[in-house]
Amino acid sequence: RCVAIIELHGKQNIEKVVLRHAAADVGQGTHTALKQMAATAVGVNVSLVELEMSDTASSGDSGSVSASRMTFMAGNAIRGAAEEALKAWRAEDRPAIVEFRYVPPPTEPYAPETGVCMPNFAYGYVAEAVELTVDVETGHIQIDRVVCANDVGKAINPQQIEGQIEGAVVQAHGYALMENLVVENGRILNPFLSQYLIPGIKDIPEIVQSVIMEIPDPIGPWGARGMAEMPFLPLAPAIVAAVHDATGVWFDEIPLTPARVVAKLNAIK
Repeated sequence: RCVAIIELHGKQNIEKVVLRHAAADVGQGTHTALKQMAATAVGVNVSLVELEMSDTASSGDSGSVSASRMTFMAGNAIRGAAEEALKAWRAEDRPAIVEFRYVPPPTEPYAPETGVCMPNFAYGYVAEAVELTVDVETGHIQIDRVVCANDVGKAINPQQIEGQIEGAVVQAHGYALMENLVVENGRILNPFLSQYLIPGIKDIPEIVQSVIMEIPDPIGPWGARGMAEMPFLPLAPAIVAAVHDATGVWFDEIPLTPARVVAKLNAIK
């Protein structure tokens, strides 16, 4: 579920749109996308839209900002609220205030007898390819280029999508190559950041090429799909496949730290 409240203010013309919503923005640009969608749904310039966000006194329940769901869920709630608010505006309600709760279609669990299921009501799609260089003497892997193609349904804000892709690739780079959490008998053996490396500016891929595809989701707002985590997921298997292409050796454990890579290459020899 996801609730949006829209207020239309003005006399003859809409002079101000207020969107009340509980969606959190932790740097990914959610609030900007919500503002754009509200403007489009009402049919006004984005400069007329004001946000009142995440106030328990005035916002409804947005559900969590997780699982790449917020653009999809909030967009549908905003669109529904805008449609009802415009009806009220045409009926000369001033201000026109509408609260709309979007509830997605139900899902269905897997049926063992028939194989029929509908585990999710919407899907996103991603493909990723990697070019890399492996130093077989030291085991160091340099990621030269990442191409990440994402079907986002409708790009609400292409610049922010590119930022999401690049950020996810950098995060996954650490997961795949560097961030080696050592746990033994329930105890973390490397509890300090000096022992748990994350990517720095000299570590990340030389080139990240973002390919934004727009094949509309039939029930997404303006066709939009969620995409936030998608660029993260395929990078590790793409790196493993590229290392195999370069060395002929498959790895079934990550991160591919230099010590782990050189040990397996030497063992194969």
